[in-house]
Amino acid sequence: MPLGTGEFEEAWPRIVRALASFTGSLDDAEEYAAEAVARAAAHERAGGAPIESYAAWCTSVARRAWLDDARRRTTLRRLAPELARPEADHAAMDADDLSLHGREGLDDRLALLFVACDEAISPASRMVLALRVVCGLTIPEIAGHLGVQDTAAAARLTRAKRALAEARGTFHVPDATERGRRLPVVIACVSGMFTVAHRTVLDPADALADTGRQALSIADALVAAYPDDTEVRGLRAVIRLGLARRPGRVDDTGTGLALDEVDRSRWDGALLRAGLADATVAAAGDGRFAIEAAIAGLHSSAPSFERTDWRRIVQLYGALEHRWPSPSVRVARLVATAQGILAADPGGSVAEVEAELAAIEAGSPAYASRDASLALADLEWRTGRREHAAQRYRDLAEVMPAEPLRRFCLRRAVTPR
Repeated sequence: MPLGTGEFEEAWPRIVRALASFTGSLDDAEEYAAEAVARAAAHERAGGAPIESYAAWCTSVARRAWLDDARRRTTLRRLAPELARPEADHAAMDADDLSLHGREGLDDRLALLFVACDEAISPASRMVLALRVVCGLTIPEIAGHLGVQDTAAAARLTRAKRALAEARGTFHVPDATERGRRLPVVIACVSGMFTVAHRTVLDPADALADTGRQALSIADALVAAYPDDTEVRGLRAVIRLGLARRPGRVDDTGTGLALDEVDRSRWDGALLRAGLADATVAAAGDGRFAIEAAIAGLHSSAPSFERTDWRRIVQLYGALEHRWPSPSVRVARLVATAQGILAADPGGSVAEVEAELAAIEAGSPAYASRDASLALADLEWRTGRREHAAQRYRDLAEVMPAEPLRRFCLRRAVTPR
């Protein structure tokens, strides 16, 4: 039967993990898993027998393909007789071969994330490897998130796979102590996955395209493994609150909405309450994600745009910028500063804020530059400089990666009311 909604996301990490354990290579596991999935699709198109378990079927097919190739490699000729043991029926495959979840009590996706975040790999390359192999982001998406060229991201991925193979020799899931050391990078990877989704997939067509929900699923697994870690709980708070507010980010035509245009009654109340509960737990910490959770909590609990506690949000962004300096955080702090000025006095001057935003626009990675440009356009719009704002929005519409945001820019570009 065809893959149902969400089944591929569940099956893929199980297949890759099982193959990595079998072949000893994460690189080979990804390659042969992709080939097996393609064969499964071709099998169904040709009217073959129904596949009851995609994970088991694909793992079995991929293992046989790897064994066939291994026999043909002269360097592995001596090992071929040992590797070529009889295959069991697809449906009767040993559960331990398919997944080590039960034996280790660790979610398959987390196991792969911890493998990808090996200390033998440079921090930048770890992020690329994890985001590509486990989180499933494309090279352009990863490059955009990290603010590098596509070629640089691709090169990092190649180096990461090579370094991992050279350092470890064979695939192995790190023990609890090693996982504890790698946890901060794993959290950052899941955050990066959600950030890409939040920026580019405002209104996913279906669950297969919903990278944001997939990030939440991995965050749930992290909380199950580390229930008392304030950074893990902060991460899940940010994701839950972001997803809870997502229904209000676009109108009925699929056009993005500004924060003051959002219908807050459309927000997901259950997710909001769950996210705020996580943020409360995270508040015991002072790390990056604990602070991000506090900011998201203030936005989510404000009764309206006008009654948002901008002063407190500015303070929190200042603390976040100190903890985790980045152009995006600086833009967010400046936006909150401007909103606070205009909320207190609609005629107040935001010239200093605009000067700082202009500097970021001119000298930052593309994603931060776009954020700064959007902020400048919004400030011009709010302070009556509609013609200047319209020109900015026309320019932004040409480079905006998300269709709802492109439509938003076009709407403001042609209606300078």
